[in-house]
Amino acid sequence: METILSLQNVTKNYKSGGSLLTVLDNITFSVEAGSTMSIVGPSGSGKTTLLGLSAGLDQPTSGSVELQQNHLESLNEDQLAAVRNRFVGFIFQNFQLLPTLTAIENVMVPLELRGEKKVRARAMEFLDKVGLAERSHHYPAQLSGGEQQRVSIARAFSNRPSILFADEPTGNLDAETSGKIVDLIFELNQEAGTTLVLVTHDDELAARTQRIIHLKGGRIISDNPTKINSNI
Repeated sequence: METILSLQNVTKNYKSGGSLLTVLDNITFSVEAGSTMSIVGPSGSGKTTLLGLSAGLDQPTSGSVELQQNHLESLNEDQLAAVRNRFVGFIFQNFQLLPTLTAIENVMVPLELRGEKKVRARAMEFLDKVGLAERSHHYPAQLSGGEQQRVSIARAFSNRPSILFADEPTGNLDAETSGKIVDLIFELNQEAGTTLVLVTHDDELAARTQRIIHLKGGRIISDNPTKINSNI
């Protein structure tokens, strides 16, 4: 299998007052293209930092991050943005929709940044897939939390990313809505064959991926296939 993401001896330090805070400590793992993986662990264990480094949103203090044959630690901000725009999709806990744009315009943004053609038609196709075709001209403030997350899912998948990073995608949603959102993410992910890496506190959600990495204190304490995957 092709490796899409590889981290080697990644450490991330932050200066906090007069001292040095190590958020990630010597992290090494790789991810196969088309696989699904969860990153779990207590608050403050470094999960979101690890996701950000993997996606090229931040740079490691030391070590290397290779995403789709690009060594991210050697790239400048413009080059990192180009890699993210070409290969990466994001789903965030707080949706990250632009409040002054309608649902369809929010989905169109990454497509326009890539210079795609038939942008509006593509955006509408993905809004339809997430069941929001009739709400396409509503603004985020006019949508429920679940609807806003559906828009962000449509935006993430419309770009046909090679790898999708989801940071607590159900963190701001009630249980019933969370279940529907999770089903939607996995359904679209399977259809597209996208690599999925998600950070979650939800054990049931983590168990739906093929592999779980458990972080504690900035270190990997376990890295195992799930029961679902081991029965395949």
